[in-house]
Amino acid sequence: MIEVKNLYKEFDGIQVLKGVSATFEKGKTNMIIGQSGSGKTVFLKCLLGLHTPEKGIISFDGRNYADLKTKQHRQLRQEMGMVFQGGALYDSLTVEENIMFPLKMFADKTFDEMLDRVNTVLKRVNLENVNAKFPAELSGGMQKRVSIARAIVMNPKYLFCDEPNSGLDPITATVIDNLIQEITKEYQMITVINSHDMNSVMEIGEKIIFLKDGVKAWEGSNKEIFKTENQAIVDFVYSSNLFKKVRQVYLNESK
Repeated sequence: MIEVKNLYKEFDGIQVLKGVSATFEKGKTNMIIGQSGSGKTVFLKCLLGLHTPEKGIISFDGRNYADLKTKQHRQLRQEMGMVFQGGALYDSLTVEENIMFPLKMFADKTFDEMLDRVNTVLKRVNLENVNAKFPAELSGGMQKRVSIARAIVMNPKYLFCDEPNSGLDPITATVIDNLIQEITKEYQMITVINSHDMNSVMEIGEKIIFLKDGVKAWEGSNKEIFKTENQAIVDFVYSSNLFKKVRQVYLNESK
């Protein structure tokens, strides 16, 4: 479990996070949502150790990040997988080389063992026989699947995704959503997704943290979001007429 208690983060005297607390459990797709400027990206970067909060505690399965030594930080980072918004693949490396990169850096394995692991994760994301291709030869959805394969190649305990559906068409975005959720349950990882895509929220948001002006304004599941009376989350999610209609249908059927 990842536990966050009373997290504060500021930049140039401006408070971005104002006492945020949350828990993220394994085997669930945990989502962070909020408007631009709400603090969700800063929150995710604090979880990753890219920002140091002024106050608060972040613990990974009982390990307080602030108390860890350099060697322990390195070990924890090896337990993390990251899917970046733009994929962040190396254009000059093949698919195989991109996925093998973390293994070469951190794993004590022979080349054949690393190659076997690369092929295993490629098969898991439904991409086989693309080892020799370069990212530019792949579609956006295929690139994102390669990014997911690289993120899980070290068999991480924690998977972080920053806008994983950015730039994808709705059908491909749903494929990526389902893939992330399937892998989360299969590997029993703690998955945290930073997203603005309400389709993703409704599809796979088993635990949702809604940030507004640096404060946790709502917490719940994609089922609870339909019946909440919290005005902040209602205004945010149901700004679309389509979602307003969906919510009304749900409320009418629940009566």
